[in-house]
Amino acid sequence: MTRRDWMRSFSMISGAGIAAGLPEISSAEPTPAPPAASKGLSPLKITRVRAIMTAPQKTRLVVVKVETSEPGLYGLGCATYNQRPLPVVSAVTDYLEPFCRGRDANNIEDLWQNAYTSSYWRNGPVLNCALCGVEMALWDIKGKRAGMPVYELLGGKCRFAVDTYGHADGRDLKELEDSVKRLQAEGRRHIRIQMGGYGSSHLSKTADFREAGFGMPKDQHMDPLPYLKATPKMFEHIRATCGDDIELLHDVHERISPIDAIRLCKELERYRPFFIEDPLAPEDNGYFRNLRQQTLVPLAMGELFNSPHEWVDLIKDRLIDYIRVHSSQTGGFGVMRKIATLAEWFRVRTAWHGPPDLSPVGHAANAHLDLAIHNFGIQEGLKPSDALLEVFPGCPTIRNGYLYVNEAPGFGVDLNEEAAKKFPFPEHPGYWEPLRRRDGTAVRP
Repeated sequence: MTRRDWMRSFSMISGAGIAAGLPEISSAEPTPAPPAASKGLSPLKITRVRAIMTAPQKTRLVVVKVETSEPGLYGLGCATYNQRPLPVVSAVTDYLEPFCRGRDANNIEDLWQNAYTSSYWRNGPVLNCALCGVEMALWDIKGKRAGMPVYELLGGKCRFAVDTYGHADGRDLKELEDSVKRLQAEGRRHIRIQMGGYGSSHLSKTADFREAGFGMPKDQHMDPLPYLKATPKMFEHIRATCGDDIELLHDVHERISPIDAIRLCKELERYRPFFIEDPLAPEDNGYFRNLRQQTLVPLAMGELFNSPHEWVDLIKDRLIDYIRVHSSQTGGFGVMRKIATLAEWFRVRTAWHGPPDLSPVGHAANAHLDLAIHNFGIQEGLKPSDALLEVFPGCPTIRNGYLYVNEAPGFGVDLNEEAAKKFPFPEHPGYWEPLRRRDGTAVRP
């Protein structure tokens, strides 16, 4: 159609419209402006960012409090790094506080992206924990402002509560059996079994490095052979005495060689473990392909990860079955959500790290995400002491093996700052003490 033909058609349509009593549109009249776009929430400025330190269960917890221009509105986020808490406090106080002050608390992703690169180098545990504390607090604020629990902001619940696993331990098989049965009586259906802690160091009798005066007298000792012999017997005993209806988990904690880890997983297949946790160190991620080809045992990995360079390939290549990163180490609640979304498309489920060295705010954040994602697997559960409940009112609670969140807006956990002052950090700074082989070689946790 030529321009002349188009104009003739337009004139005919216009004439018909006038004849029908419709108003004539003059070419000289300006076209009415479209309705103004919605401006969303009114600006909410960050006025102060603080790192609060407390240790009601002897673990060094760091919680970030973000205050806003709306009186009484603040958010809490977990920045806990038990082994290096003071550098995290400095990162929050000396760097993120001046960076965040005056910015809009509504724009969580924008603030995270810019804070993430503000240090230029990134993906380290100290800066990630500090950044998580701020970003998680902004999600808490978002939920409070919306009048909703955070899981509602993610689309609502996929399940009524969060299934958890408990920790059973014992220095011998009978002690361990009793520990498992106590958890079964509490309603636990998933139980992690360890005999004498990680690597069963009490099974290693001869520490030649001590006689040689190598290292420090208090350095611990663990050799792989006693552990490798005892672990299948542990599974066999618990299956025989506690039944086949419970799911059994076990944490290798990266303390054996990749070849030994492959051999152990193959031996444990007959006992149908729910998963074997951290069979390899992050430095040995390349061995996961060999491990996957050799065994059908479900594999869980990630509590030492800080960077997407560590978890992306394991997920996309389907080399693990459960991703169990530590929320504050990843850099934020939004990062965890992105990991879960990536993992869903590759049939990898979540089992977020949930130890005592994660604050109740971090545990609540884990649980809110667990409720809202389809590919939830299992959650390491929190057992708060009375002191922890005093400092952190609104903690998630466990009933019959399920974790329930406080349904208050945000993450539902508050912080009693006066109570927090009653529990200062222990004198010990928090680092892991050395663990050595018989000849003194360092063992990586």
